[in-house]
Amino acid sequence: MTNIIENIREQIRRVVGKAMAAAVGKGLMPDVSINEIIVETPKEEEHGDFSTNIAMLLAKKAKKAPVQIASILIENMDFTGTYIKRAECAGPGFINFFLETSWLYDTLKIIDREREDYGRINIGQGKKVVVEFVSANPTGPLHMGNARGGALGDCIASVLQAAGYDVTREYYVNDAGNQIEKFGISLEARYIQLLKGEDAVEFPEDGYQGEDIIDHMRDYIEQYGDKLLDADPEERRRELVNYALPINLERIKKGLEAYGVFHDVWFSEQSLYDSGEFEETINHLKSKGLLYEKDDAQWFRATDFGAEKDVVIIRSNGLPTYFASDIAYHRNKFIKRGFDRVINLLGADHHGHVARMKAAVEAIGIDPDRLDIVIFQLVRLFKNGEIARMSKRTGRAISLDDLLEEVGRDAARFIFNTKASGSHLDFDLDLAVKQSNENPVYYVQYAHARICSMLRLLESEGISVPVADEVDLTLLAAPEEINLMKKLAEYPDEIRIATQTLEPSRLTRYVTDVASLFHSFYTECRVKGEEENLMKARLLLVSATKTVIKNVLGILSINAPERM
Repeated sequence: MTNIIENIREQIRRVVGKAMAAAVGKGLMPDVSINEIIVETPKEEEHGDFSTNIAMLLAKKAKKAPVQIASILIENMDFTGTYIKRAECAGPGFINFFLETSWLYDTLKIIDREREDYGRINIGQGKKVVVEFVSANPTGPLHMGNARGGALGDCIASVLQAAGYDVTREYYVNDAGNQIEKFGISLEARYIQLLKGEDAVEFPEDGYQGEDIIDHMRDYIEQYGDKLLDADPEERRRELVNYALPINLERIKKGLEAYGVFHDVWFSEQSLYDSGEFEETINHLKSKGLLYEKDDAQWFRATDFGAEKDVVIIRSNGLPTYFASDIAYHRNKFIKRGFDRVINLLGADHHGHVARMKAAVEAIGIDPDRLDIVIFQLVRLFKNGEIARMSKRTGRAISLDDLLEEVGRDAARFIFNTKASGSHLDFDLDLAVKQSNENPVYYVQYAHARICSMLRLLESEGISVPVADEVDLTLLAAPEEINLMKKLAEYPDEIRIATQTLEPSRLTRYVTDVASLFHSFYTECRVKGEEENLMKARLLLVSATKTVIKNVLGILSINAPERM
């Protein structure tokens, strides 16, 4: 599992570090230290393959101009045993490094050796991470926000796995509290209305209005008739919830599985109360003096930990708030189950929750930096150039099931990951099913299928992909070949950055760039019919491209078709 880009950065750091020591030893500059030698990739190709601003960082301490320091360092650099060909000073004191092309040929050898493992790295070192995502109230079907959260959360989990973390995907089932009470009241009202007429009971103003509530009660009546009509209201609501909730959860689970999302754990909020963990958590906060009473309610001193205001955790009627359950839930994740890191995905309306939750985590004795909360923005669906809110088939709000039926899993997952989580997303339903280069998922999948077609054709003529060590890779020198190899080399580093930023949208952009560079290569560089050694070298490059596209699509849980 090799990240050649990181290896080169490390080579540059060592070269710079030794040059500094040599310059100090010769009395060319004072002995000054620096925390980190930052190595970056320049935006402009003429500025080299890598660059460092070390000379500018040293200037003040060394009491010399950055350009002077850069020149001294370059004169004292030894490139032996590295990929570095030369270094130059540029601009106000940047040191730009230019590499031998051998690093690109070594990239192809690494891909040929690692195959399906290419891109995997081990910055996670087996640390335990739980990614909690979707976690929609089980009182109705999944909607567009859940669809975006599902694609993001699942791909974040896959990226973390590729980076060497031990990942658990978790769905937090809100099966306790206010929304379940409201669910029960809504079911009860529809049950009575269906049996005795709409005027028999008024539907609660804040009840769940969805057609699914009526459907549940029709099905219940068909099976059990009016046996609950004269029952105690509390018992009736409990019975109806116990009937409808498992059905909803099973539908959610099946819908997510059709979407390629499989949770390892379905964690019940109610279990926190049944196990006594909720009470333990409240007692812990009380013992630390972090709760106080005001207006007959219990408040958590969130401001003690940097939040803007304190938060109610037990209402004046004695019922706990969502936030109270959340504190117990996070205590369970960090302390009871021992996760090193916790990642939550939440919709755009949860911005205020971030500081409160980090305060709560610190209050239970956990470093708040171990909690990451990814807030993702809203989705607007477009069809025929207009905003689409309703499903033509059902006349109801478009659900995840409707979306999958309309555009399919691959397009949905790819498009939801084309924008950073913090950006609003416009989802064009017409574009998502278009079989053209305008459709990003089609464009990438077509590149993979085109490669497979090439390889099949050559195989039928007795020409197979050669072993990397038997190929003269120095023949790959055309700009299209160099650019494609450079892009393939970036993949493990893209996994690293996506892991650190929790942004899988990097990967959809990356694999689109790979597909684009491959299409350019395909147009300009023949494979079949070239001189044998060049054909073999290009064939290996084509095979490496196929591996990388397939590996990226695998992370995104998107098919890599061999025929289209």
